Amino acid sequence: MSTGVVGRSVPRLEDDRLLRGRGRFHDDVARPGQLWMRVVRSPLAHARILGVDTARAAALPGVVTVITADDLPPGLRIPVRQPHPGIDFTAYLQPPLATGYVRYAGEPVAVVLAEDPYLAEDGAELVRLDLEELPPAMDARTTAAGPGPVSLAGAPAAQVGTVDFSYGDVDAAFAAAAHVVSADLRTGRHSGTPLEPRGLIADIDDPAGPDGRLTIWGAAKIPHINRRVLASLLSFPEHRIHMRETDAGGSFGIRGEFYPEDLLVPFLCLRTGRPVKWSEDRAEHMSAANHAREQQHLIELAFDADGLLLGLRDEAWLDNGAYIRTHGAVVAALTASMVSGAYRIPAASSRVHIVTTNKTPIGTYRAPGRFQHNFVREHALDIAASQLGLDPVELRRRNLLTGRELPHQRPMQVFGSPMVLDGKDHLEHFDKGLAAFGYDRWRAEAKEARAAGRLVGTACAVILEKAGLGYDSAVVDIGVTGAVRVAMGGATVGQGIETVMAQIAADELAVPVGSVRVVLSDTDVLPDGGGTFGSRSTVVGGEAVRRAAVAVREKAVRVAAGLLDVPPETVHLIPGGLASSQSPRELGWAALAGAAFTPRWIRTGEEVGLIGRATYVAEGMTYPYGAHFAQAEVDPGTGVVRLLRYGMTYEIGRAVHPEAVRGQLIGGAVQGIGGALSEEFRYDERGRPLSLTLDEYLWPRAADLPEFQVEIYEDAPAPGNPLGLRGAGEGGTAGSGAVVAGAVRDALGLPGDVGALPLHPARVRSLMSPHHTPHHDSKEEL
Repeated sequence: MSTGVVGRSVPRLEDDRLLRGRGRFHDDVARPGQLWMRVVRSPLAHARILGVDTARAAALPGVVTVITADDLPPGLRIPVRQPHPGIDFTAYLQPPLATGYVRYAGEPVAVVLAEDPYLAEDGAELVRLDLEELPPAMDARTTAAGPGPVSLAGAPAAQVGTVDFSYGDVDAAFAAAAHVVSADLRTGRHSGTPLEPRGLIADIDDPAGPDGRLTIWGAAKIPHINRRVLASLLSFPEHRIHMRETDAGGSFGIRGEFYPEDLLVPFLCLRTGRPVKWSEDRAEHMSAANHAREQQHLIELAFDADGLLLGLRDEAWLDNGAYIRTHGAVVAALTASMVSGAYRIPAASSRVHIVTTNKTPIGTYRAPGRFQHNFVREHALDIAASQLGLDPVELRRRNLLTGRELPHQRPMQVFGSPMVLDGKDHLEHFDKGLAAFGYDRWRAEAKEARAAGRLVGTACAVILEKAGLGYDSAVVDIGVTGAVRVAMGGATVGQGIETVMAQIAADELAVPVGSVRVVLSDTDVLPDGGGTFGSRSTVVGGEAVRRAAVAVREKAVRVAAGLLDVPPETVHLIPGGLASSQSPRELGWAALAGAAFTPRWIRTGEEVGLIGRATYVAEGMTYPYGAHFAQAEVDPGTGVVRLLRYGMTYEIGRAVHPEAVRGQLIGGAVQGIGGALSEEFRYDERGRPLSLTLDEYLWPRAADLPEFQVEIYEDAPAPGNPLGLRGAGEGGTAGSGAVVAGAVRDALGLPGDVGALPLHPARVRSLMSPHHTPHHDSKEEL
């Protein structure tokens, strides 16, 4: 039963308070008597710790305490939350404070706690680190090939393990190939860098009592999971930890993982019995929060004489930084498992080497693995088109899966789930995008511009996404005033989740969207929840909310039938309540909720009142898909790339809030364009970071971006999801590196590859050197 709320771009519930300055972010939380924490971080990438002198800092008036690893329980390591079969991460897990060695510049070594943030910073500057500098490991591929410098308690910086995915007879495919195309490509190191850096506040209400409760503000993304990790590390009962939601100024995958500070703040709160607050500054964020992306790939594509793909072979080296953080091998697994994309590839083999180096550890960041492998595969297809004398569009059209071949199951599993491409028609989707944006006109414009001496090029890239694995929980209740409350396991990180969950509940209960109160991330209201990551909140959490709302409605129908003395099957939904075709009376939600508390309508084993709980477990992932199109111009004097046109198509299955989907796609594309053109964490030869401010780490500005064209399709509701939903959070990022690289390659007329992302001006100028002779003789130019 639906009232038509789902599918409409209603005003967002979050916007009123945020636009009026009424948001509550972690830094807005202030507790009486709170102390401020400042982290002392290693200035070196790799060194043996000979000593940590805290005496001067501890003696500074206003400093309450200074701690090092010796003050923590021995052997603490931050666990992975998604282990990978066959890989033992134990030796590579991060301690909350460095022990024995420092392994990256920015690693926490000591912590100062003081009465105000300025004294804490003054105290941190007085801590003296006695470090014996050691050679750093800075290149994953070189490190994997041989012994690296001693880095992890005697273990060298080296290959931690490999992740392999394959199907079909790859060797036979390449042996039979008429053409083999290869490329050596690299993606640079960049990350989400949200507008608001990380922060945490912890308070204990009864420090000396056995029932004191630890309340924490600022945990984002996966608060229920982090509560379990924290309880285990502190040996503190989980039911005495209360995670409370705050607004968050962006996440994109990196915010809300369990970092050293997520233990240190509550540990010091329990140790001192006072509230403790920590707010990260930008330089800390740039060196300490998860980095992402850095990989090097050797890819080969095998074709028959007609340009049909026979096989794919890819070997990659993932620079994981100094430690394995909570994501484990997720980035490697998504890089390897989905590299074939939406193409008809009979045989494929992909191997990713996970390698530690002396850089900031990496984690998941919007479209982890897919940004990388889409760039690698799509760029190899562009090279193949040149070498085979085919139009790049036609080469893709020949190899995309069609409706006759879907659903298409690849003989392997991803995170324990069979890989079933469940769309309608990938070729049809691509063709619709070509027509919607007038891509032939883009190419004609580029050709005319090149004839006039300008360096203008176009490109397209096809993506396959994934969404909706795991579980989530929800509670929906209606009180005696008729107020509707929804609690679910996702977290607000700016994506509009409050509005979407309210829409789903309002649709089932026939109430205005604005009347629904949505509670997120509060572990007292909802005992467990899956969290917000992997484009799953709406797909999985939304279905949990729908089921909980249906449970409320079904109980209300039974109560209404009794109050009206009519058969339950005659009771139906009306705006704001229920009615029956056999009674003139209408019952509002307030009256029904009040009646649900009377003994007559209470059943043994059933919760009192109008309340419904649900947990939804997705049996497998759903696979959204789309395409990116770009037109770019290169300045021949500076190498600066300017995007002239940009278009995206996306198969969402069913859009709860179409404008929110559009916003997700555009926002994701902007971040991907940043990683394709300007954003990069760089280091000197000693492993010291060179990108610690936004003057050095270059976000794209509004003036750098074109007007985006977006086409959202609802042609293929997800068959495994009752609402038909597919995730939208990462599709804008997944293809942007690929399409920007292709457009630059076309603009420069390169016969080969662009080598690496980002394509900052110096790199582009190197591609314009004499040994990269412009070449425009592909079918696209005929």
